[in-house]
Amino acid sequence: MTVREADADDAVGGVRPRWVALPETVEEIAAVLRDCAERDLVVVPAGGGTKLHWGSPPERCDVLLDMCCLNEILEHAAGDLVVRAQAGVTMDALAAALAQKGQELVLDVPFAEDTTVGGTLATATAGPRAFRYGTARDLLIGITVVLPDGTIARSGGKVVKNVAGYDLGKLFTGSYGTLGVIAEATFRLHPLPAGRRWITAEVGRGEVAAVAAALAASQAEPSAAEVDWPDPGGPLTLAVLVEGAAAEARAEELRTLVGTGSVTDAAPPWWGLISGDEVLVEVRFPATGTGAVLDAAAGTGLALRGSVLSGRVLLGSWGATGEQELAETVTRLRRQVEAAGGRVNVLAAPYASVDRWGQISGLPLMRRVKEQFDPGRRMSPGRFVGGI
Repeated sequence: MTVREADADDAVGGVRPRWVALPETVEEIAAVLRDCAERDLVVVPAGGGTKLHWGSPPERCDVLLDMCCLNEILEHAAGDLVVRAQAGVTMDALAAALAQKGQELVLDVPFAEDTTVGGTLATATAGPRAFRYGTARDLLIGITVVLPDGTIARSGGKVVKNVAGYDLGKLFTGSYGTLGVIAEATFRLHPLPAGRRWITAEVGRGEVAAVAAALAASQAEPSAAEVDWPDPGGPLTLAVLVEGAAAEARAEELRTLVGTGSVTDAAPPWWGLISGDEVLVEVRFPATGTGAVLDAAAGTGLALRGSVLSGRVLLGSWGATGEQELAETVTRLRRQVEAAGGRVNVLAAPYASVDRWGQISGLPLMRRVKEQFDPGRRMSPGRFVGGI
């Protein structure tokens, strides 16, 4: 295992660690966490670094645990449609290996060449096809984690040791490294589809909700429907994906629901990518709230991209917005979205003063889970909701 002094490029949300540790085995992760526990050092796990600025900055960071050396695909049981990989495996490397056997992990994460398995789980990153296939939490069937005291625990597929009473996969997915370190993951796979077609069309903002409802109910079964709205004052583009047998015929059927547009065998260039990085706001909402969310988003000045079928869009900007302006925008957006039954999370922002999570109804329970797993607050303290 390598340990080096940290530099400015290792900062997490602007907080610079003292050291960077690069373990090569699960046992070395455990050794690092045991040593840190003895010395009361705070640890922040890191994958490819693509989302270290997501979430709130940690209260402090002594050791950045870089998982890049745990980059092996440990098992691919193609006949069972199952893969087990270490947390540092990048999503594009995993996709390339699975494609050789005609299979895929249907997560469609942005910036796949740097995004890792562990980072995808830790931030619960979802892609366009979540509507048809589910999210990372749904496709995860087993996980190996290292707890803050150095205990190695496993749950689900390939179980050796469980933490009684907890579904570790569900707890650790979306936990932002606040409960422990994800070391390995086992996923359910799908065969690569026989065909793919995209229907792309410009639609009016007021038409999107009705079109989305018709697509969701259609027997042509779209795998995804994404909207791209780079300028809230300009046109909105809808792209619908159809996969599998008779994709061309099914795409033509769905095109009649959209009312216009073209059918191609190539995705639009923006498909599956995020709409901004300096500022990134996640909006989740029920199908009944689609129209209200788009109306609310129109007043933000931020680009919008995401799924109108699974009820998740991202508002973003590649340039910084003024601190007071962004805080007021988030407050106004949150009020309108919550009135429609949704919620707003600020994934990335250059200002600590911006309320990233809003009101969380389950916060007392989440605090108890944090206390159970990390009573010493040595794992990414302050990164998640309510300062967890």
